[in-house]
Amino acid sequence: MRKFSLFAAVLVAGASTIAGAGPATAATACTDLDQAAIPASAMSLPTTGGRVTSAAVATGPAGEYCRVDADLFPVDRTAPSIKLRVALPRDWNRKALMFGGGGYNGTIPDVASNVPFGPADRPVPLARGYATFASDSGHQQNPASPPSLDGSFGANDEALVNFAAGDALKKTRDASLFLIRRAYGTSPAETFFAGGSTGGREALNVAQRWPTAFDGVISAFPAWNNMAEILDLGYLTQVLSQPGAFPGPEKQKLLYTSVVNACDGLDGIRDQVVSNPGACHFDPRVLRCPGGTDAGPACLSDAQIGAVKAMSSPFRWPYRIASGETQYPGFPFLSGADMSTPFLGFGTTAPANPMPVTSGYGMQYWDQWVKYFLTRDPQYRSLDVDPRHPGKWLARISELSKIEDRNNADLRPFARAGGKLILLHGAADELVSPYSTSDYYERVRSVVGPRATDGFLRYYVVPGANHANFGTPAFAAAWDSLTALERWVDNGQSPVNPVVTDLAHARTRPLCAYPGWPRYRAGDPDSASSYACTR
Repeated sequence: MRKFSLFAAVLVAGASTIAGAGPATAATACTDLDQAAIPASAMSLPTTGGRVTSAAVATGPAGEYCRVDADLFPVDRTAPSIKLRVALPRDWNRKALMFGGGGYNGTIPDVASNVPFGPADRPVPLARGYATFASDSGHQQNPASPPSLDGSFGANDEALVNFAAGDALKKTRDASLFLIRRAYGTSPAETFFAGGSTGGREALNVAQRWPTAFDGVISAFPAWNNMAEILDLGYLTQVLSQPGAFPGPEKQKLLYTSVVNACDGLDGIRDQVVSNPGACHFDPRVLRCPGGTDAGPACLSDAQIGAVKAMSSPFRWPYRIASGETQYPGFPFLSGADMSTPFLGFGTTAPANPMPVTSGYGMQYWDQWVKYFLTRDPQYRSLDVDPRHPGKWLARISELSKIEDRNNADLRPFARAGGKLILLHGAADELVSPYSTSDYYERVRSVVGPRATDGFLRYYVVPGANHANFGTPAFAAAWDSLTALERWVDNGQSPVNPVVTDLAHARTRPLCAYPGWPRYRAGDPDSASSYACTR
């Protein structure tokens, strides 16, 4: 595809535009965007317009680019602005890519970063010539809060809808494309979206709500049913707060090691990866302490076994919520996930009132949600809300579910518009359940039809991969999903026999379309060619 050299000031329709010559004019062409107004009419959802707050040439590993920061102003004057950033590369490939966020967002993702589970041996999107952009989703995190764990913005309706319903996504996309058109004098030929976790939910959200806004979408480990997961996390917070129920770090590691030892060979080879999790049925009672009472780090008490089972089992609530969701499927701690992963795991101390920062990420996420989304009372004790019996909070939970569960499985409008979707999840994810993503995929197949689904969607579960390759996963997944998506969108060539690399152990495996998994046949155990996708 023809590239447009950035940073020459030319006049297009009387405006200074970035579209032509060399580095001598770079600073002038870029700074011409500084303080530029973004009209409210540029966005399809309500704002009061926006303004570029800075524009300057930046240089980094992805090369030289013009970094543009802007604010989009709210309708409610008490709501925070949406802060966005656009990176305009010197040599533009006439494509654009939006990055999704994580957790409660509140910061702008690195526009010079890679897509989730991206490859280490290929340039990042900005270095490939993509104009990249992202936003904080409409609020700014308190710097004193743990990363992505500040939910205080939820007290404002516009900020909550910007984040949870995803309105900030479309506002950011429209404003960023306005700036790209102003910079280059033309619109992108293609626009993509890539995100994981909250960003994965955002990726599915744009495909559901604005089916013509993006040509291709990469959704990794998506928290699409956010309300459903929050209810499960709240239930697990209750369980783990009970006396003696919390398994400390040594016991968490004991469970993980025991599961891997029991199930590792079910795929034909022992490589510390449970590649056939569907056949792994580990019973935590084999780790029971004598008499069921806690006897130290080498065993689990009855209370801890009960907690492990609760974390690994579906949570169903005995009431209706407006989104229609009825359960969350639990986490794969009995088939290869490690709950001791630092920060994203289940923490080093039990949940309590007030919630310790050493408790699990999910428990802190629940605590913030109760304080700012549900009760809107920062002093409220989150352990005082029981997701099984929410009492006076049921109506509010139901209302929030319509905003937070992005569960429309009818992706036919996205498919008719020519959109392509790559869906990824690690089988050992400790924070967002891969069972949940499989559930969404099956819903899409049921609504759209298996053959039609295969025409626009591919879903891969990566054995041994955890949430965002955090910490030291058994398999640190890396795959060039962006090139695969480009070929699919540009040429109609769907992914064929993709191979995923383990960045931590210098080995490859076939990337098997769900519900397939890689079975070892013969040969070099570190080579994908020695495995076959099996159902």
